[in-house]
Amino acid sequence: MSETGSLLTRLECRACCSEVDPSQPRGTCPTCGHTLFARYDLDRLSGRSWRDALRDRERSLWRYRELLPVSRTESIASLGEGGSLILPLGSVPEAPGVEVSVKDDGGLPTGSFKARGMAVAVSRAKELGLTDLYVPSAGNAGVALAAYCARAGLKAHVYLPERTPPALRAACASYGAQVTEVPGTIREAGEMARRTERGRGSFDMSTLREPYRVEGKKTMGFEIFEQTHPDRFPDAIVYPTGGGTGLVGMAKAFDELRTIGLLERVPRLCAVQPAGCAPVVRALASGGTKVDPWPEPRTIAPGLLVPSPFDSERILEAVRTTGGAGVTVTDQEIVDGMRSLARRHGISASPEGAAPYGALDRLVRDRAIRPGERVLLYNTGTGIGFSIEDLARSLGP
Repeated sequence: MSETGSLLTRLECRACCSEVDPSQPRGTCPTCGHTLFARYDLDRLSGRSWRDALRDRERSLWRYRELLPVSRTESIASLGEGGSLILPLGSVPEAPGVEVSVKDDGGLPTGSFKARGMAVAVSRAKELGLTDLYVPSAGNAGVALAAYCARAGLKAHVYLPERTPPALRAACASYGAQVTEVPGTIREAGEMARRTERGRGSFDMSTLREPYRVEGKKTMGFEIFEQTHPDRFPDAIVYPTGGGTGLVGMAKAFDELRTIGLLERVPRLCAVQPAGCAPVVRALASGGTKVDPWPEPRTIAPGLLVPSPFDSERILEAVRTTGGAGVTVTDQEIVDGMRSLARRHGISASPEGAAPYGALDRLVRDRAIRPGERVLLYNTGTGIGFSIEDLARSLGP
């Protein structure tokens, strides 16, 4: 049995400051019900030596093993996730004078950034002896859970809103997951999942309701740092926001890098949401400390149809502490972004992944990004399986 060298020491709740032993399966904070976060003994890690060591390691996200929670290599269920490319776009018409690039997670296993969080969370679940996992999902998280459970030899239960694209529903089933369709949005899917799974001994893998998906997502921040620092490090990162784990994860990554002496300046994190479901952007604009549920949510981007993200305080904190911003895009702007990325730049983006490109013009007009800056757009998933023209027709004249 070989050790990874993980420096995990405890789980911590930022809401009530409780500390929890990580040696047993944990969901949310047992004291207040908020998200638990993994904490590491960063004093034992020399930033400069660690960065030097990374040069000789595998390209997958497991290269960051000291700052991931899995302690034994035998527990790791990997499909080669991580290491996605950053593709320069140069100056684009929507953002004159801005140097724009895209980090493209569409090529990861299962076709989206969800592979990052589920790879780490499922591996840790296996290490802790869990056998049955479930998740409510708009599609991509369910596909990733199903694939990584298959890899790890665990059972997966996926609850999908009935409007989930058929291809995503079929993909979950193809990996052997038990799939349940639920009327409504991911909010209703979550309610049904927790009601149905209560008492069955299965474990909830929902966004920010367990401690380890965010650890996989933080590798986005580690990779951005490794791929761009110092000469091409972005001034701002524009990110499509549904459940918000990616924003929280990147903020955590940059904080850890700063603590070990590798980073001084942190990029501004900008949240993009569809105009028909924008609870985070609304809370940022109003100064709210948490989101209020969005009434009658609608958008063509299923992964952004999250009317009330869990533990939204942490999402708002990630944006505000980095000096970031929130902006909405119309569904038409999402379609236009998909088309521009594909035809101008050869990049296949899902509706969610195209939302940051669709937001460029507004971010410039709002001066959230400025000429002369470097801006990184995060494409969270492949557009393969989506018809741009069918989406455009669905919007009507």
